[in-house]
Formats: sequence, structure tokens, C-alpha cells
Amino acid sequence: MRRGSIHGMTSMKVAVSLPRETYQRAKRAVRRGRAASLSAYVTAALDQKATFDELDGLLDEMLVESGGAMTRAEEQQVDRIILGPTPRTRRK
Repeated sequence: MRRGSIHGMTSMKVAVSLPRETYQRAKRAVRRGRAASLSAYVTAALDQKATFDELDGLLDEMLVESGGAMTRAEEQQVDRIILGPTPRTRRK
């Protein structure tokens, strides 16, 4: 896994305001070696958030193409298949 590497990428400086606790947590993560720098840590966090947002949009598109979200009955059927019968649905 690449940690904190932004070599070869065009970068730009921006100023952001963070809650003090968020900043302190990020700095602790850098001290523990989770990223090479605060900039690398923030870059990784923003990349992850952007990926999740893109996946969320893709899921929305897939739901539209498939006829929408599952009904409650469909969700329960999937739960039974994956989890097996619940105590309420087991036959005695």
C-alpha cells in the first residue's frame, strides 16, 4: 500500500478549517506512521470519500435501471437466504 505518496501528481495548496479534534486525530495518525504527512493523510481521506461518493452514485444508477430499491419483503427474503431463519420464523 502506498502511504502518503503524491509523487508525480500535480498538487495545489488549499486552506481548510478543521475541528480541533479532527486535526489532532490526523496529526496522531501521522505520528503513528499512518501517512507520511498531514497533507498525505488528508489526500487519502478525500480520495476515499470521493470514491464512496462515486460508488453511491453508481448504486443509484443501478437501482434506477433495475426498477428501484428492494421492497421490505425482498429484503426479508434475502436475509433468510443469507442468515437463515430467525427464531420467529423457525418451525417448532
